[in-house]
Amino acid sequence: MSAADATILLVDDHSVVREGYRSVLQKQPGLRVVAEAADGEEAYRLYKSEAPDLVIMDLTMPGIGGIEAVRRIRQWDKTARILIFTMHENAGFAVQAIRAGARGYVTKTSPPETLVRAVKDVLAGKIAISPDIDHELALSRISGESSAADVLTPREFEVLRLLLAENTTEEIAETLHVSPKTVANLHSLIKDKLGVGSDIELVRLALRQGILTEVDLGET
Repeated sequence: MSAADATILLVDDHSVVREGYRSVLQKQPGLRVVAEAADGEEAYRLYKSEAPDLVIMDLTMPGIGGIEAVRRIRQWDKTARILIFTMHENAGFAVQAIRAGARGYVTKTSPPETLVRAVKDVLAGKIAISPDIDHELALSRISGESSAADVLTPREFEVLRLLLAENTTEEIAETLHVSPKTVANLHSLIKDKLGVGSDIELVRLALRQGILTEVDLGET
């Protein structure tokens, strides 16, 4: 590897997954994985210490999720290049990730060459979206219901995600380093923005919009 290689930070809570796409990436000339993180907090710390050219990040991880981690990294460095690599084939997550500051969104069902192409595009300063998500984004624009992805900020979307995972107000406050009162206010604001009056309605809306699945409910 040469000194001019683009440096990459991999962020995923599954070591086997990291090993798999590290192998794919390091076969490409000009790319070098310099650090790995298993959660968003670690990713934020490593970004500040390693200053990689690119971050490739999952969305669903212990503690803060990928969208919140993207938001924090971009607050620290507005030039950060971040590519989301996730199992979430949902336009809402893509919208929120890009809004938080990600420069690309690729699903894990995509072939390896799609990931490699997206890496090169993001490093070149372009936006990279995998074809399946492009299709989902187009479909979401013709549905009538107000999407959570459209009306919520990235911070509100992260609170929604943590609420749907059955975290308490106190647990969310600790994860996001804010006060319980702030979380309670955001909880109320989220319901107002989405036009729902209860947490049961919030869960139903999340199921309809694919933010929450029956599998997620079974795991909680």
